[in-house]
Amino acid sequence: MTDAFEAATGDGPVTGSSARAAEVRAAFDGLLQIRRVTNTAPAAWELNQMVRAVALALEAAGLPPSAVDASGARTATGYRVRASDTPRMVCVDWLGPAGSGAAQEEETRLRQCASALGAVGWEALLYRGPRGRRFLEVEPGRG
Repeated sequence: MTDAFEAATGDGPVTGSSARAAEVRAAFDGLLQIRRVTNTAPAAWELNQMVRAVALALEAAGLPPSAVDASGARTATGYRVRASDTPRMVCVDWLGPAGSGAAQEEETRLRQCASALGAVGWEALLYRGPRGRRFLEVEPGRG
């Protein structure tokens, strides 16, 4: 028995294999089919599971997720999708291990994330948070 598919939020183990790429594509294609059938974007499932839905969109766009090891130490540079304190909104950070240079590339990489999300019906705005670190606030598009 295999484990259920989970989109990479950036707070799990390293992902990245040809099998994983195929799983991501199948999951995202399924989501797009739901959107076509229901004529909604984002679909109801996405609105109820925004962290997972945004993570799936980013992973399907080919953007790398960050990752952590069993102790919680960051092991890979990439996006991390997290819940927001604001209803119907999630945040996306660009994180990496200490010394990885993630902070220097975060603005460029978060703009890539915003572009990928905008292309599939999400609205993403770039902000500067505590200690000058940038992040995206993502919400359903107003289309």
